[in-house]
Amino acid sequence: MNVLNVVSISGGKDSAATALVALETMPRESLRFIFCDTGNEHESTYDYVIYMGGHLGIKIKTLRAEFTQQIAAKREYILSKWPGKGVPLAACERAAAAMVATGNPFLDLCVWKGRFPSRRAQFCTEQLKTLPATEYQLDLIDSGQCEAVYSWQGVRLDESWSRRNRMQGTGACVISLDERGGGIWNYRPILRWTAFDVFEAADCYGLKPNPLYLQGMTRVGCMPCINAGKDEVLEISKRFPGHIDRIEMWERSVALASKREEASFFPDPDRDAHLNKRGIRNVVEWSKTQRGGQLMDFIRINEEPKACESAYGLCE
Repeated sequence: MNVLNVVSISGGKDSAATALVALETMPRESLRFIFCDTGNEHESTYDYVIYMGGHLGIKIKTLRAEFTQQIAAKREYILSKWPGKGVPLAACERAAAAMVATGNPFLDLCVWKGRFPSRRAQFCTEQLKTLPATEYQLDLIDSGQCEAVYSWQGVRLDESWSRRNRMQGTGACVISLDERGGGIWNYRPILRWTAFDVFEAADCYGLKPNPLYLQGMTRVGCMPCINAGKDEVLEISKRFPGHIDRIEMWERSVALASKREEASFFPDPDRDAHLNKRGIRNVVEWSKTQRGGQLMDFIRINEEPKACESAYGLCE
């Protein structure tokens, strides 16, 4: 059976290691490399994907989700259905006017939804990465270039308990291969690898890590990611204030497209206390505190970012 191997590249450590495994074990003519651009990436990640392609001698195809049709349909829905649901006419007109595609996948997705994704509703991964990759893979099959696709995914068990529970299987087994349908199979070759393993593999190939890993970031998929922790938010605000400014502008755009004219990239970090800390600026201020937001942590606030600061010991 004619099979193509499609390797997803994110610009991060795990997808880089997965690409190396594919290059070592599969014929080059059977490999395809894709990068799903969310529109919420750091400049260093875009540069790194280019560097990685050149260093390894591979072509990486960029895919971008597009929501023009969904936004147009939502605009019509707002104007025709919202008034009958008790939404004030002024709010309907305001939201409809905000339903304009910008060409940025992440922002357009949130405008269409009228909200930002969250840990409980993490629709960004599905819409911005999984679906574009799946469409590309199905096109390979439908066009007759192959009969089946192995979709190589750089995921590891020790990244999270939910992933471990979902993919551990029984006993010593891991779910490294499963059928998605339509001729596509998911393949996860580095499930049992550690973070040390993936950086070591890259080092063996002379492949430098994404510079963001040397600047205190634990993940490089989005900047910022909706799953970013308190320390990471503070580090981003110090090193990359322009990205905080961008999120603030996005919050205003998405708020205009929502019923309540409100949108926050992160949820209220102190929801139980009802202190209304929603909004990226409030979350950044919260990231500067300690003891549950009660005291300002002036040491962390005033500490200058180090030239090299890695959560994975890359600076040692």
